[in-house]
Amino acid sequence: MANAADVSARSRPMTAEERKVILASSAGTIFEWYDFYLYGSLAAIIGANFFTAFPEATRNVFALLAFAAGFIVRPFGALVFGMLGDIVGRKYTFLMTIVIMGLSTFLVGLLPGYQSWGISAPIILIVLRMLQGLALGGEYGGAAVYVAEHAPDGQRGYFTAFIQTTATLGLLLSLIVILSVQGYVNGAYPEQPVLDAAGQAVMLADGTPSMMKAFNAWGWRIPFLGSIVLLAMSLYIRLQMNESPAFKKMKEEGAASKAPLREAFGTWKNGKIAIIALLGLTAGQAVVWYSGQFYALFFMQNVIKVDSFTANVMVAWSLILGTYGFIYFGRLSDRIGRKPIILAGCLIAAITYFPVFKLLTATANPVLHAAHQTAVTVTADPADCSFQFNPTGTVKFTNSCDISKAKLYSFSVNSKTVDGPAGEPATITIGETVIVAYDSAKNGADVAAATTAATEAEAGTDQAAKDAAKAALDAAKGVKGAYDKAVADALTAAGYPLVAKDNTSVVKAENFIDIFSTQKLTIIAILTYLIILVTMVYGPIAAMLVELFPTRIRYSGLSLPYHIGNGWFGGLLPATAFAMSAQAGDIYYGLWYAIVVAVMTVVIGAIFVPNGTHKKDIFSDAK
Repeated sequence: MANAADVSARSRPMTAEERKVILASSAGTIFEWYDFYLYGSLAAIIGANFFTAFPEATRNVFALLAFAAGFIVRPFGALVFGMLGDIVGRKYTFLMTIVIMGLSTFLVGLLPGYQSWGISAPIILIVLRMLQGLALGGEYGGAAVYVAEHAPDGQRGYFTAFIQTTATLGLLLSLIVILSVQGYVNGAYPEQPVLDAAGQAVMLADGTPSMMKAFNAWGWRIPFLGSIVLLAMSLYIRLQMNESPAFKKMKEEGAASKAPLREAFGTWKNGKIAIIALLGLTAGQAVVWYSGQFYALFFMQNVIKVDSFTANVMVAWSLILGTYGFIYFGRLSDRIGRKPIILAGCLIAAITYFPVFKLLTATANPVLHAAHQTAVTVTADPADCSFQFNPTGTVKFTNSCDISKAKLYSFSVNSKTVDGPAGEPATITIGETVIVAYDSAKNGADVAAATTAATEAEAGTDQAAKDAAKAALDAAKGVKGAYDKAVADALTAAGYPLVAKDNTSVVKAENFIDIFSTQKLTIIAILTYLIILVTMVYGPIAAMLVELFPTRIRYSGLSLPYHIGNGWFGGLLPATAFAMSAQAGDIYYGLWYAIVVAVMTVVIGAIFVPNGTHKKDIFSDAK
């Protein structure tokens, strides 16, 4: 009889009221994710506008960490808004989060760049990102709880799967808006000169100014400014919603918690559930989610040198093709349970990430992949090598080992480092070519000494001495240029494409529907595979978390582990993976971060996460 009831509950169609709940919750959450992910999609362009005072490699890490700042504060938003959601209600908490998110996004579009406001500009940018993170910290838990508490038994996975699509649909919406605005602005407006930190035009070697597309100069602001329209729509939608039946029942019975945070995390009974949910579910789900979407996009743009428009087109198509997986795996979890699907997705990701990302490189940039077959070695005194994680841009790496590794990684070179003689400068071996590395500290001292000698010679009358001193000074100043040229020549000989225009085989899409070639369809298939893994781990997670916590602390209880998992384990993934790869001299090395966390989740989840939560009656615990 119970089995028949379960089948009946799963098979009945949605009522009009249930469809309204899902539509209202999903639409508002899509808009909120759209706001949040605009920055991630435009991180490289924003970095060039707000972090121009820093070198390019540092700028990339800084831009990623500014993106990650929104994730770092998400758990704090989960605490604040989770508490309000359990005390005040789900609906009114929704309204607060959407207003904070919408206004913060709009202000990013208005914020002047580094050239106008100096260091204040990136500081304010990071503050606005943190406000976005706080709002998102309260948004997701409320949406998941609200929909789950409206869903009938036997269909919670299916109903909440629509909420799970919102993050991906928000990303897709942001990509479509960006691509549309980018195409129009670049077609209708002329290029603009590239400006340095002082606001002066950057000049090329031939004396002409370096130019950038109009979208990169100012057009990127339009999607942010347009979010004010989405804010108005979202507010209207949220105002039409009613409070969830489980929350109303709890309030009517006087069973609401007066201190949900203390009750959720201050006792071992509930606190251990949050720890298990974090380490056994959301941590692995998060790294798979961010690897499959954001790191894949960043990897294509910044590591294998696919232009941003093409990378966005490829990812957008993979999202279109793969998004139904959220609904499929959500519904499947109503039948077989949430745990086996989530852990299977983590395990498959851990096993396949290395071959999949290598295939992505081989397909999207075959010349770079072929160049990786040439052995490149950095031989250096271990004391000369530092861990080059420099998020603030304040640390100067002057040793020959550090300079060599940073130089090679800027061209996406795969290299290995071996120990060399103590006190000796590093050498770079590219194929058969050996290059003595540049040492900024030593060369600076040589330039200073040559400058002193030239000044002293200039004060004398011996023209030969003057000429010799000037030649020595020119030679000292030219060491860096000679080093750069030697490395570039050796890499070119080894087949490395040093810039995108050197590599005509790199994938390139002229427009959104320019995808019908073997190369492009293969890339979309690879990215769609990564999205399917995302849907496996993310589709059932909302229902699973809702079922782990009782009604009185449900909003607070599920929000914190979800946002620590996704905000910290997931949100820090791009910057962490980038730094790990740069340090190791291997463009794939950063994948170990996601793999280790995913395997940890499989092990902990298999042992400690309960089975059969999909059969639980979440209304029976309203007291």
